[in-house]
Amino acid sequence: MATLYTHKDSNIRRTWFLMTVFLVLIIGFGWLFGYILENQFILIFAVLFSVITSFLSYWYSDKIILALTRAKPIAEKDARELYRTVENLCITAGMPMPRIYILNESQPNAFATGRNEKRAVIAVTTGLLAKLRRLELQGVIAHEIAHIKNRDTLLQTVAVVLAGVIAIASNIFLRFSFFGGGRSRRSRDSRGGQVGAIFMLIGIATAILAPIAATLIRLAISRKREFLADATGALLTRYPEGLASALEKVSRDPASMKVARNYNAHLFIISPFRGRQGTNWFNRLFLTHPSPGERIKRLRER
Repeated sequence: MATLYTHKDSNIRRTWFLMTVFLVLIIGFGWLFGYILENQFILIFAVLFSVITSFLSYWYSDKIILALTRAKPIAEKDARELYRTVENLCITAGMPMPRIYILNESQPNAFATGRNEKRAVIAVTTGLLAKLRRLELQGVIAHEIAHIKNRDTLLQTVAVVLAGVIAIASNIFLRFSFFGGGRSRRSRDSRGGQVGAIFMLIGIATAILAPIAATLIRLAISRKREFLADATGALLTRYPEGLASALEKVSRDPASMKVARNYNAHLFIISPFRGRQGTNWFNRLFLTHPSPGERIKRLRER
């Protein structure tokens, strides 16, 4: 099964590259905003804030996500079929048994989290257990195991946390700007005023566009990894129709999810939001997942 996970090492490198890029961007924003607002504390704050949030996102991502989704651990006696399914697929994949959590949600859905195989978690909703057949459940679990083996869980969590950091930094800058930050530099002389005005415009444009760009990067990563996890999960079970049927059933289920938010929607196997699958190119940019129809088509063509 080792050949199924050739993307694992590259995904680890991609995670560290992403963290490095975001750290550089945040520090760069801190310098720019500090220069415009004439406050060196902003740069110091940006450095400390970026390092701390990167540390927390790497070491405590699983605990943060489980707390936000209100997932609860379950014992083997509570869901024997689920445990057997996870255990058998983990043996096939050559990985340790992850912890299993349950979400008290009627919508059938699932997600995986954890920075590596030893700290991995698979969480499923009560609706998934109630509404899916055994082979469909097997397909979903194989998909989530694929995310763990390929280190997608680490990559996606780091991306969402660091994208949030940029959004927070941008919001802080915009608030300072509207309250009159950086006026003294612009008021020194006419030439300085022109330079200050240009820097202020650059700063405002950066503060507005940076969170959008970070969000698009995060969503693009999520969509790409879903296709890979589908393919790997199908190879793991040797039965692509099980996952295709599960995706079909989950995507058509009308139940809503109480814990679904924009920041965690990309973690689930199918978008937990109902009726938000855009059809034009602009809407597609902001989708957390590829369209279920496209994923099902690819699986059935295997």
